Amino acid sequence: MRGMNQSWINQSDDGVIIAVHAVPRAAQDAVQGLHGDTLKIRLHAPPVDGKANEALISFLSKRLNIPKNNITLKSGLNQRRKIISISGISKSEIEKRFLNPK
Repeated sequence: MRGMNQSWINQSDDGVIIAVHAVPRAAQDAVQGLHGDTLKIRLHAPPVDGKANEALISFLSKRLNIPKNNITLKSGLNQRRKIISISGISKSEIEKRFLNPK
């Protein structure tokens, strides 16, 4: 995926902003890759009572090894496309953790 369009991630004054395409009710939590100008993340949780949003923040926290309070859902509370602000980690480190094969 290296060299692909990086419009899903941008540096901001407060940290890093990422655009996510969340897919609830998946078999397991996982990054699927890029989906247009977003990072596609599958979540096991259903989109009911904020459970998918909570699962997304937990997943990002674990995957990036940062506290949950460093992650803020800026927009897309009730939509699949979400804009998320992340502090305490660099843009390049986020790219490495999500896009490099393990």
